[in-house]
Amino acid sequence: MTELQRIEPPAPDAGALAPYQHPSMPSQHYAASASAPNTRRAYRADWTAFTAWCEQQGCAHLPAQPATVANYLAACADGDADHPPLAVATLERRLVAIARAHELAGHPSPSKDEWVRTVLKGIRRKRRAAQRRVAPIGVTVLRQALAALPETLLGMRDRALLLIGFCGALRRSELVGLDVSDLQVVPEGLILTLRRSKTDQEGEGILKGIPLGANAPTCPVRAAQAWLKAAGIKEGPLFRPIDRHGTVRSKRLNGSDIAVIVKRSVAAAGFDSDLYSGHSLRAGLATAAAGAGAPTYTIRRQTGHKTDRMLEIYIREGSLFRDNVVSLLGL
Repeated sequence: MTELQRIEPPAPDAGALAPYQHPSMPSQHYAASASAPNTRRAYRADWTAFTAWCEQQGCAHLPAQPATVANYLAACADGDADHPPLAVATLERRLVAIARAHELAGHPSPSKDEWVRTVLKGIRRKRRAAQRRVAPIGVTVLRQALAALPETLLGMRDRALLLIGFCGALRRSELVGLDVSDLQVVPEGLILTLRRSKTDQEGEGILKGIPLGANAPTCPVRAAQAWLKAAGIKEGPLFRPIDRHGTVRSKRLNGSDIAVIVKRSVAAAGFDSDLYSGHSLRAGLATAAAGAGAPTYTIRRQTGHKTDRMLEIYIREGSLFRDNVVSLLGL
C-alpha cells in the first residue's frame, strides 16, 4: 500500500468549511434542496467517517491528498475486525461525498486524481470477480411460485406482492413504500405512483404502468384488488404484516420482509431459496423482457435504469438462448 502523505490540517477559515455547514446566504435554502434528504444524510455520514479515519491516521482531510483518499478506499474495501468490507456502491458514494466537500470548500477534488480512479477501478474488478449475483425470477419460476401459494389471506398478499414487484420491476424500498393511494385503476391496468425512488432525486414521483394480465392467476391487477378486498384495506400502506392469528397489521412491511417472502415462495415451489433474494423480482423482469426480445428502451422505461450499460448483465443473460446458433444445427 502506498505510504500516506502526512500534512498538517489547515486552519479553519471561511473558505475551508466542512460541507453542509456553508455560511448562511439567500441561496442556502435552495442549495440544501438540491439532493434528496436521504442522500444528504448519507453524504454527511460518509464525510464524518472519512474525517474520523483521517484523524486516526494523522493526515489532513480538507484538503486531502489523493494518496490519502486512495488508501482510505482500500481500507474500506478490505475492512477489519471491527468494520466489514464496504460494497462498491458505498465506496463510490463516499468518494462523491469527499469530492463535494472539497468543491464546497473551494479545493480541487481528489476524486479526479488518476491514482484514486485506478484504485477504485481495481476494487470494482476484484469485487466483480468474487461477487455472487442472485438469480432472477423468470416467468417459469414465478408461475410455479404463484401456484404454490396457499389460498389464504397470507397467500393473497404474497401473490399481489410478487406480481406487482415483478411487473413493476420494483426495488424493495419502492415495493414496501407503496400506499393504496399510489394505485390508480384504469381500463388498461394499474398506474403506480412511486413517491420515493432511488432514481428520483428531485422527489417529483415516478409513474409506472402495470397492464392487465392475460390469465387471472398471474394478473397483477386482479391480485392487488383481491388482496385489498380480502384484507379490508382502504388507505395507508399497501403491503402489511399479518400476525399468526391472521390479523392484518396497520404498519407496512420492511425491505427485509420482501426477501423472506421471495425465498419462502420459491422454496414452496421446489427451488433453491439460497439463489434468490428481494432483488430477484426486479432482475427477473429485466432478464425475462430481454429474453423475449424487448427493445432496451422499453425495458429501461419499466425498470428506471438510466442507460443500457446498467441493463447489460440482464440483457446478456436473457439473450443466451434467443437466436442461438446452436439451435440451427438440428442436434
